[in-house]
Amino acid sequence: MTEEIEVHGVVLSSAPVRDYDKRLSLLTNELGKITVWASGAKKPGSALMAPTRNFVFGTFRLGKGRSGYNLRSVKVHQYFEEIALDLVNACYGSYILELADYMAQENLEADEMVNLVYVSLKAVLSPNIPDELVRRVYELRMLYLNGEYTELPPMEASPACSFAWKFVLDTPVLRLYTFTLKPEVLKEFSANVDILLREALPHSFRSLEILKTLGS
Repeated sequence: MTEEIEVHGVVLSSAPVRDYDKRLSLLTNELGKITVWASGAKKPGSALMAPTRNFVFGTFRLGKGRSGYNLRSVKVHQYFEEIALDLVNACYGSYILELADYMAQENLEADEMVNLVYVSLKAVLSPNIPDELVRRVYELRMLYLNGEYTELPPMEASPACSFAWKFVLDTPVLRLYTFTLKPEVLKEFSANVDILLREALPHSFRSLEILKTLGS
């Protein structure tokens, strides 16, 4: 009998395979990033069709085979389907998933990263928090989780920027998005985050390229 396990996390990406199957990248509390095969998920009427879309948070029951994991069932906790209703929000949300997919590691517990993705998607949907601030807070905290950060902004910064920097590094994830910055401070904060990103992530992200074409 195939061994079954249960993991909790989010669908970072979903790609079609053959006629009716999907290949998922899941970020999980227990196992970090894993690849999961969802047989028949594209068949009309399949119970796995909706739960295997990007942004879905849930509990995933998997069969552990010789060549990886096979999806058995999903208990969905949140779909985040409303994020697709606005193109800019969809791009920022997609970037959150793309960056997690790029930075997450296999066989390494990732509960804080899963929570970070969740609260960041919630923040994108909040009308009270600028999307650019969400992006920069998320980037800095992800760099922190991967150990690729500096305790203070890498270039000279105002007291407000330095305070925000320390806040993002030190605050529990669930309280990250409880502040805003004046436009000039956000610009300064963003420039400092960009310095770290250029050193740590020699990679271009499709969602950011789309945001550039939108002027966002």
